[in-house]
Amino acid sequence: MSFASSTTSVLHQQIANAIVNNPHLNSRRIKVRTNRGRVVLCGSTGSFFEKQMAQEALRSIEGIISIENELEVENE
Repeated sequence: MSFASSTTSVLHQQIANAIVNNPHLNSRRIKVRTNRGRVVLCGSTGSFFEKQMAQEALRSIEGIISIENELEVENE
């Protein structure tokens, strides 16, 4: 495993932990893609609040360059 893929793996795990441990999020409906510090959130949420909270949960993670929030809001 190269250093870059190891770093990406650690970053991906930190992101997954942040989403799973956030009480405002249904982590089963949120998918994450990472590429060199760029994060894309996909899937769906139950509200605009939840969509925003998913993005905010990642803001303090070191190594993230950008967050693209493609989550779709359902049931609101």
